Amino acid sequence: MAFRQALTVCLVFSVMATAEAQVKSGPEIGTEVKGFKVRAITGEFADKDVDYLENRGDKTTIYLLIAADKWDRPIARYFNALDKAVTDGAEGTAGVEVVAIWLTEDVAKSKEYLPKAQQSLKFEHTALAVFPGAAQGPEGWGVNTDAHLTTVIVKGKKVVATFAYRSTNETDVKEVVSALKPK
Repeated sequence: MAFRQALTVCLVFSVMATAEAQVKSGPEIGTEVKGFKVRAITGEFADKDVDYLENRGDKTTIYLLIAADKWDRPIARYFNALDKAVTDGAEGTAGVEVVAIWLTEDVAKSKEYLPKAQQSLKFEHTALAVFPGAAQGPEGWGVNTDAHLTTVIVKGKKVVATFAYRSTNETDVKEVVSALKPK
């Protein structure tokens, strides 16, 4: 009897872990997204309001829409691994840039924090920015507030892939890079 109870407990925890890891967030693959302005804190457009979708044109861009209050070390490792993959020229990453956008109610706090994060993490192909609007992110991008991080790959204005996480780390970067490879 104890074995069956232990097995049931394991099964319940397994189902709970799967439910925790899966969340839908971000625009549908194949849809065209609208641009939006952010305040660039680091990168090419530092200290300017910019619409990356407009400025990147037909180039592939990876948008990391991060709930600022969910930022932690595992997500930082995800950002580092993705930046390294792009910097090292992993297959499919030529010309790709990463834009990490903080979604927050406290824009001023994020503006103050992000230069420190850049100084510590030393991103080469990842710009850090703050979305000045609602913490749910830009209109039409379908960001689910249950997702700690929503990764959206856009080529031109079309969504190529989306990934949403309640919990993530550097091991999840492999599937993002894989979505960049020519098919």
